[in-house]
Amino acid sequence: MEIKILPGDFTVCQVKDFSQVSLDSEYCFLGKTDEENSLVCPSDAVPDNTVLRDDGWRGFRIQGTLDFSLVGILAKISSVLAENGIPIFAVSTYNTDYVFIKKEHFPEALGVLSHSGYRIVD
Repeated sequence: MEIKILPGDFTVCQVKDFSQVSLDSEYCFLGKTDEENSLVCPSDAVPDNTVLRDDGWRGFRIQGTLDFSLVGILAKISSVLAENGIPIFAVSTYNTDYVFIKKEHFPEALGVLSHSGYRIVD
C-alpha cells in the first residue's frame, strides 16, 4: 500500500463558524456537530475567528480510492503506529483516509510504516 506525504504543516482548530475558512486551500477538512465547528487546514490558512488551535501537525494520505467495503486499512496503520507510541489524528473522506501526526514524531512514523511494508512517496 502506498502512502503519500502531504506538503507543509497543518493545524487542527475550532472556529466560531466557517465564514472565514478558505475553501480554495488544497487541503481543508471541516467538521460540524452540535458542540463545535472543527477545521484541519494548512497552518498558514488558519482563519482569524479561530477559538482553539493545535499547531505542528504533518500528514499523509493512503493513496488511491478506497472502496467502502474494504475493512481495517486505517486500523492497521493506527495499530502499527500505536505499537510504537505514536499518536495520530485521522480524517476520512469519500475517497480515502488522511492521517496526521505531530511533526516531532513524523519521521519516526514514516520509518515505522516503511519497515512495515508501506511504500512512502513525496
